[in-house]
Amino acid sequence: MVGGNWSGAEMPVLPGMYMNFQSAATSAIQPGARGVVVVPVKSHWGPIGEFVEINSEVAAIEAYGSDSANGATAYTTLKFGLMGGARKLLAYRLADQHAAESTLALQDTSSGSAVSVLKLDAKYAGERGNQFNVTVQANLVDQGLMDLRLYDAGKLLRTFTFSTGSVQAIADAINNDPNNKWIVASKLADGNGTLAKVSNVPLSGGHSGIDSITNADYIAALAAFETQEFNLVALDGVSESSLLVSVASWVTRLRQEGKGVIAVLGGSLADDTAADAVSKASARSAIFNQEGVVNVGTGVQLGGVRYSSAQTAAYAAGLIAGQKLNESTTYAAAPFEDVTRRWTRSEQEHAVKQGVFLLVQDGRQVKVLRGVNSLVTLKQGQNQAWKKVRTIRVMDAINSDLQRTVEDSYIGKVNNTAEGRLALLSACKEYLRVLAQSGVIDSTSYDVMLDPHYYGEAAEQQPEPDQVFIQWNASLSDVMEQIFGTFNVQ
Repeated sequence: MVGGNWSGAEMPVLPGMYMNFQSAATSAIQPGARGVVVVPVKSHWGPIGEFVEINSEVAAIEAYGSDSANGATAYTTLKFGLMGGARKLLAYRLADQHAAESTLALQDTSSGSAVSVLKLDAKYAGERGNQFNVTVQANLVDQGLMDLRLYDAGKLLRTFTFSTGSVQAIADAINNDPNNKWIVASKLADGNGTLAKVSNVPLSGGHSGIDSITNADYIAALAAFETQEFNLVALDGVSESSLLVSVASWVTRLRQEGKGVIAVLGGSLADDTAADAVSKASARSAIFNQEGVVNVGTGVQLGGVRYSSAQTAAYAAGLIAGQKLNESTTYAAAPFEDVTRRWTRSEQEHAVKQGVFLLVQDGRQVKVLRGVNSLVTLKQGQNQAWKKVRTIRVMDAINSDLQRTVEDSYIGKVNNTAEGRLALLSACKEYLRVLAQSGVIDSTSYDVMLDPHYYGEAAEQQPEPDQVFIQWNASLSDVMEQIFGTFNVQ
């Protein structure tokens, strides 16, 4: 999609829809395909440098395994994102130059010097492949056939049955099995076509490629993310400050280019529980200071394990993505036992003012305190509503919906005549009517019109023949967050 902000002093060159959101003229949205979170992950299994769609914990385990030891982050990150309620996660595995597949060479039954004829490689690089064991034996039913049995840490994964006489046929039987998700076979030599029997021989040499991953690998992943459609991004528990700043800068650029994405970031467990945890969390917000970044201020406890705010960020991203546009994260209940640090009343007030997305334990449950982003200092054209996650989601959604609609139905297809502009305005008004019915905008005060700065007797300048300038007027609705009452006792 081509779009973004526009300025009368420097008009865009490419065809597209350019939107400015201002306090007095804000737009709103119709719910569409929302709720996609993209995350980089580290694991001991799974495709490297590819996007894998995850929509359940089962899918996460199947793709990356459930091992969270030795630097693996995939399982926890994806589980937290799903717990938050994300409709879909896009996972992208990172690995360094040491990543390698586990391998095993099998020999034939030739007499004399042994000959390796078949090579087995784990389908993916990683230490999990080192848990694979292979047994080659005669088929128990048909002695003319042989079985290759593949085990994972003692658990039978798959039995491959084949006839003797051709090593290539054996490799094909393994590779063409539609249920084979674990190994790839390749012929090394013809041999006599019959594999020698072995029992519980392990694959070896697998390396997960986690130890030497750097910020540069994460930056490269961000570039890959730009090729996908998503709404939110979170990291996999990393909290190194320079990387967080790079992610925030990347989000700023994308938003300026018209892609409404929100990053959800956090700090380390040490920072979350330090004596000056409040100032550390507030300092992160001050550095980010933008509506497209949510700064999680505290970690959580689940199953007796404490997780940092950087790890909890995946849950917060899933929570934001999973909500309807007329919902708010404020006071949203969370499935955790406790938070890693309970902030006092004054500290909580400080968090709200300083743009910290805080989870609190209220004595009954863990919940989100208030759905705020890291915007602390308002910029020109912004008001206090810009500090709320809900407001930004609504504006991002309308921008995305309208770009998609005008690209599909108007740009390059409808003549820029009075009739064509009227058709565009009518469609936009209908769009707002649906939003008003769903409670996203105020149903009593919304309108779409041709921008009077460019049309009518008071026009300040004339648009080019291929330009259309629209003005949107709408009031975004909000949820009740503060209730004040006076109880008169008679």
